Amino acid sequence: MGKDLIIVESPAKIKTIKKFLGSGYEVEASVGHVRDLPAKTLGVDEDHDFAPDYQIIPGKVKVVNKLKSAAKQAETVYLAPDPDREGEAIAWHVAELIHKANTNIKRIQFNEITAKAVREALANPTELRKPLFDSQQARRILDRLVGYKISPLLWKKVKRGLSAGRVQSVALRLIVDRERERQAFVSEEYWIFSVTVHGQTPPAFSAELWKVDGEKPHIGSEHEATALRNRLAGQTFQVHEVVQKERQRQPRPPFITSTLQQDASTRLGFNAKRTMSVAQRLYEGVDLGERGITALITYMRTDSVRVSDEARDSAKAWITNTLGSEYYPKTPRIYKTKGSAQDAHEAIRPVDPGLTPEEIQHLLPPEQFKLYRLIWQRFMASQMASARFWDTIVTLQSGPALWRAKGEQLIFPGFLRLWPQKSDDQAEDLPPLAKGQELILDKLNTEQKFTQPPARFSEASLVHKLEELGIGRPSTYAAIISTLTDRDYVHLEDKHFQPTDLGVVVCDLLVEHFAQLMDVGFTARMEQELDRVAEGSADWVALLKEFTRDFDPALEKAKADMAQLKAGMDTGLSCPECAAGNLVVKFGKNGTFLACSQYPTCSFTSNYTRSPDGEIIISKDDPAQELGPCPQCKTGRLVIKKTRAGGRFVACSAYPDCRYATSISTGVPCPQEGCTGELVEKSSRRGKVFYSCSTYPACTFALWDYPVAKPCPLCASKILVRKETKARGVHLACPVKECGYWEKTGD
Repeated sequence: MGKDLIIVESPAKIKTIKKFLGSGYEVEASVGHVRDLPAKTLGVDEDHDFAPDYQIIPGKVKVVNKLKSAAKQAETVYLAPDPDREGEAIAWHVAELIHKANTNIKRIQFNEITAKAVREALANPTELRKPLFDSQQARRILDRLVGYKISPLLWKKVKRGLSAGRVQSVALRLIVDRERERQAFVSEEYWIFSVTVHGQTPPAFSAELWKVDGEKPHIGSEHEATALRNRLAGQTFQVHEVVQKERQRQPRPPFITSTLQQDASTRLGFNAKRTMSVAQRLYEGVDLGERGITALITYMRTDSVRVSDEARDSAKAWITNTLGSEYYPKTPRIYKTKGSAQDAHEAIRPVDPGLTPEEIQHLLPPEQFKLYRLIWQRFMASQMASARFWDTIVTLQSGPALWRAKGEQLIFPGFLRLWPQKSDDQAEDLPPLAKGQELILDKLNTEQKFTQPPARFSEASLVHKLEELGIGRPSTYAAIISTLTDRDYVHLEDKHFQPTDLGVVVCDLLVEHFAQLMDVGFTARMEQELDRVAEGSADWVALLKEFTRDFDPALEKAKADMAQLKAGMDTGLSCPECAAGNLVVKFGKNGTFLACSQYPTCSFTSNYTRSPDGEIIISKDDPAQELGPCPQCKTGRLVIKKTRAGGRFVACSAYPDCRYATSISTGVPCPQEGCTGELVEKSSRRGKVFYSCSTYPACTFALWDYPVAKPCPLCASKILVRKETKARGVHLACPVKECGYWEKTGD
């Protein structure tokens, strides 16, 4: 009798599962998806109920053959991809490919990779869930129809290499709409009044102006501020009212995918893609030395806050034994999952709540430790007692004005013992105060302020907005954000998304010609319909027919009516060189630039920026940026330009007439033995600058820090690098880590 076969998604899970199942099972991996729609054609037969033309993914033939061979020798095949729609689709496609080799196929799934969870799954196998597969299939075909039909239209009208996506484009619209709100925003002046006072008992404290003549004050100019200041001058202060009460602060639920991405962004500085990559490794299992390969967290793609009784009991044991029984609530905390979530999954939590991050810190890379600690702390805090505060609100009176001060005293930390509040959340300490008590004014403070435009979206706030609107699903947020940046539709400025002119143009064209597709409400309703398909209460083919009923006519109309922008987007500005033409924004291979509409009669080009209100500012010629005549055309001048990712390169000012371009040289010879190249400035896809050999790929030498042609006096390194740290400031250091040499510079 052959062994039973378990097929998982990731090879990383094989060791974890084999460790506790023993020799009675074989474990193989599909290495993700094995079949998909073809890459170069639509692959959907719209005339026959959207029948998909699934094909084995290039490079996966060997994997599929290995799975078929293993299935043929097995008694039972257990399909164990991840417990979500994508996992169900992988299981379905694997079953389709191996069913001739073995028809005894079962589906198992587990939320955590532990011996108990896997054995329970094996003891309770199920059949493949067709409604869940149909939902994933419908989403895949919807995205294919949108992407493969609109993207070529954008290539034809704007620029090759662009893409449109059913959810991605709506996310872009949110970013563009927010930018336009900022540009249209009119700032208004206002003034804040506060006082610093003290009584007989320290400390002194501050209070803000609350009311004047019984009304909330609106002070909109320096004149009004001066008049009010004069009116308040010389008034005595006394305590008008003291209100004290106890307040409880409840912990937040354990993480779901969106909240994990948001907190990892704000607390750790991780982007969504990095968060999910690190979480994947924690879920699949890491090497913990004597413990072996161990899974540390439950499945990380979930929108459920449900927690198993076993995990709750384990958390209770750790909390009461380690912190004390007073840190556990009178009744266990049970969080309610919102209606649209798939409650079959648990929240993201530690597999073993008793395994603290500090116990295994020395065994984990820093980013894995940080994310595990974040997940562990959030889960444990979610099970703990409330924090209790003694709140005090003091109202002061001085003539016609009432002032308010708020104080907060922590009575019992509760869950804050593990999940501390931010320092700016803490209220001021107030001295003992009684009604009618006289106070002495130390200082009357006035501050001019201006209302601020709505903030651009950060990764955290964009994910929160997508979740709030019901757009996308936990597994898609990271991919949505990556696509927007990869297509140069948005840039990250100070960790906030700013749409590029290319992103704005694409968004506007899609809104104009595909209004329904770009409607936030429609996209959210489509997600709800896909959920209904997953539940078995809606038909996936009917959903697609309903979608194409409006989409196909809109597409045909767009083909005829969409504006042709390959020649550039008119700015309404006159060309400063010839005055006869208008300046247009061109979408070139290396990013956007300004050019004259009279090209080739006028060859004016320039980089540009935009003011806060969106007005174009033509970049002035900077002599330091002009490097000399172009060696290719002899007529243009070499200038430094920026790539779309923010890196720099040297190009001819006569572009596009002359396309000469090269990297910026550091003037430092490559230190590799026998290499004749020099080190040049490069940038990663994310815009991070590094320095590599000009002869790449013949020589692969590269380093992150700026090289200096000075040999290290302690080792054989031919170069030093320029660094800057808090402790040493700007200095030169040896790039050989084992050396440790450094010296001060004159900078």
